[in-house]
Amino acid sequence: MSIVKVIEVIASSEKSIEDAIQNGVKEVSKTVHNIDSVYVKDIKAHVKDGKISSYGVICKVSFRVD
Repeated sequence: MSIVKVIEVIASSEKSIEDAIQNGVKEVSKTVHNIDSVYVKDIKAHVKDGKISSYGVICKVSFRVD
């Protein structure tokens, strides 16, 4: 039987929402192994001078425990 753990992470990007998610997974992957999935809980965009300046996501990352 596998045990799955879920952690919540916040990540950002100046490019896109998808890039913000990729950045979050990339950082988590440095210390967490066996990542199975990412659930995007919330999305936000920061606005500066009437334009989107960056994107942010709150993600739940699921991984199998060894």
